[in-house]
Amino acid sequence: MLALRQASAFRVLLLTAFLPPLQWAQDPAMVHYIYQRFRVLEQGLQKCTQATREYIQDFQEFSKNISVMLGRCQTYTSEYKSAVDSLALRVERAQREIDYLEYLREADACVESEEETLAEKLVQEAEEEKRIRTLLNASCDNMLMGIKSLKIVKKTMDTDGSWMKDAVSDSPKVYFLIGSRNNTVWEFANIRAFMEDSTKPGPRKLLLTHSWQGTGQVVYKGFLFFHSQGTRNEIIKYNLQKRTVEDRMLLSGGAGRALVYQHSPSTFIDLAVDEHGLWAIHSGPGIQSHLVLTKIEPDTLGMEHSWDTPCRSQDAEAAFLLCGVLYVVYSLGGQGPHRITCVYDTLGTVSEENLPNLFFPRRPRSHSMIHYNPRDKQLYAWNDGNQIIYKLQTKRKEPLE
Repeated sequence: MLALRQASAFRVLLLTAFLPPLQWAQDPAMVHYIYQRFRVLEQGLQKCTQATREYIQDFQEFSKNISVMLGRCQTYTSEYKSAVDSLALRVERAQREIDYLEYLREADACVESEEETLAEKLVQEAEEEKRIRTLLNASCDNMLMGIKSLKIVKKTMDTDGSWMKDAVSDSPKVYFLIGSRNNTVWEFANIRAFMEDSTKPGPRKLLLTHSWQGTGQVVYKGFLFFHSQGTRNEIIKYNLQKRTVEDRMLLSGGAGRALVYQHSPSTFIDLAVDEHGLWAIHSGPGIQSHLVLTKIEPDTLGMEHSWDTPCRSQDAEAAFLLCGVLYVVYSLGGQGPHRITCVYDTLGTVSEENLPNLFFPRRPRSHSMIHYNPRDKQLYAWNDGNQIIYKLQTKRKEPLE
């Protein structure tokens, strides 16, 4: 209603503003009416001013209350943040304690596991030692005491090569392998036919399906075992009668990574035979490394056991086994004298201190190969194109005290 009155008064003022001054000034009723309108307008303005003041006062009070509430809220926020931080520290401390308890539990479990593993390892080692002793039975207890004499069986122009008889059969046949990389095997009827080329019948020529590498071949039970050329560690079992590959294997333990003997620059794996069967002599990983000795099951070509020996490949030229004992031949610069200065017994019953000085008759160059034949108890060797037989002197092993 106040707003309507103020609007009417405003319209009157607008109307009178366009009337001539004398026209409304001479009319008392009009003057009174205008006065009344001014009074109403003045009262309305007073009320509006009062309402504005009250509004401002209420707003100030509201602002004050809001400021107080914000202050309280900030206080509550700070207290809440402090409580949350404290709770976080407690949670972190509890987590650390849980982790520590878990660590103790796992440590106890690891100790128990390590103890169980150690116990199992000791049992396995005992069983392995028992198995090895059964494998290398006491039926052969000879040890080398001397190299009595030599016999040059044949002379050729070939610096490297190998020759041998079957290590176990009664066959008199002689096998002749020329060079360090070839695939031709010459089979002679006997040692006389090998010594005299004019003897009839002539040798039989066997062309292998694979070439050999090195001079570490052996003939065992009618099979030729050799390191396959172009491979790092493949051993081939070749049937000499059928002229076919019977089986093959990959020799582990770092075999084929380095020369087995420093003075035999083509041999990376040297195979050997003794009274206990088939062996492989090879170098372990690294430069000038120690020799590794591996026992091979000839029927299945499975590896039965390996030994890391103290014998080094540096200055070595050849090696052979006799009754489970490894004898390594060394020379300086590939020239004589040729001495056995490292001996390793797989059963630990032979000590180097109990051995005499073992040396070969002086030869001009290092041996291309030296292989022991357990059937006739002789060494078959190749030195500077000469095929040689060394006769041996042995005695019974003396166990270590």
